[in-house]
Amino acid sequence: MTQISILYVDEAVQFDQKQIRHLFKLLGTKDAQDVLATAMRELSARLTRAESFFQAGNWDEFAICVAGLDAIGEQIGMRSLSTASRAVSETLDVQDTAATAATFFRLMRIGDKSLTDYRLLCDTSG
Repeated sequence: MTQISILYVDEAVQFDQKQIRHLFKLLGTKDAQDVLATAMRELSARLTRAESFFQAGNWDEFAICVAGLDAIGEQIGMRSLSTASRAVSETLDVQDTAATAATFFRLMRIGDKSLTDYRLLCDTSG
């Protein structure tokens, strides 16, 4: 008998709504939206650069890019993105190429989903 496994790649993402509210309270609606829009553009660009660095095997630049994703994610309340970024960094530290690939592609899925869901969240919470 053959067993068939199904791998679902839809990632659930978590946001720190307290952090998001804090940004809006601290900066005001317009400035918070401007900061978040800039952060979202930077996240999108970093995800693209990280993929290029990964494909090229440029591990030093890849590590810097992933660390930046973690920092930005923390600042704007993208909890899942930060967690996934740290997981990639940990696999780089131990030089586990297979684990780096697996965690990085998970980070990419979470990054894409986070960008989409975050826009929706901020549209309704700001």
